[in-house]
Amino acid sequence: MAKYDSYTLGSKWTKTKWLTEQDDLREAVPETRLFNRTNLEEMLESHSVVYFKPVKGWGGTNIVRIQKTEEGYATKSNAGQDPFDTVDSLFPKLSRQANNKPYLLQKGIDLAKTNGKPFDIRVMVQKTNKGTWKSTAIFTKIGKPGKVATNYNQGGKLGFLASTLSGSGYSSSRIGKIRSRLERMGVAAGRCFDRHRNGFRELGLDVALDPDGTPWILEVNTRPQFYPLKHFKDRTLYRRIVSYAKQYGRTR
Repeated sequence: MAKYDSYTLGSKWTKTKWLTEQDDLREAVPETRLFNRTNLEEMLESHSVVYFKPVKGWGGTNIVRIQKTEEGYATKSNAGQDPFDTVDSLFPKLSRQANNKPYLLQKGIDLAKTNGKPFDIRVMVQKTNKGTWKSTAIFTKIGKPGKVATNYNQGGKLGFLASTLSGSGYSSSRIGKIRSRLERMGVAAGRCFDRHRNGFRELGLDVALDPDGTPWILEVNTRPQFYPLKHFKDRTLYRRIVSYAKQYGRTR
């Protein structure tokens, strides 16, 4: 079996900075800053919802959603909900969770909903043996009510793009345009990462679609999971991803 040959980069901050340095991707990235007191104050001044998440983390764990309220702020995480009157009371709580590890603050995107449930999109991008990037699969992650993240291991369910967007009221024509835009975005991200470091063979873009149908890149995974796709009755997407992945030694 071939060696798993694809570079992995864990820092969400580094990957976000790379995206924002590229003209055709910069506008698709929500405002993102490193967590500190000043940035927290300024982000909450500018945005009604801000996400607090670790620079290094996976599976949607340790993410906190901060929302402005009439009384101050409300946080929501998998651990529960808490109210805060001021940033003075909120900042120490977030600092204790960070525990001197780097965290990010990111503008919250109001996720589009399918049949009443919020979802985001995974764009799987893989490099061929000829060295070109190809968006090989696009699927959706439909959130479980009450969860902060839509991830599969947070109770979310996977879906096909067309059926998910249809459940949001999109026409077949609009769905096709969104798919094409996502595919171009995936290839552009691959080329962007290549400009900064050699060795990437796969990327998984987590993309939010807002209620207007505008895509936003929330983050890029350099070792994206796709094994839950094998549980679909139609395993076309899974087989397509694996057919490319085998070229660099990945089988699941």
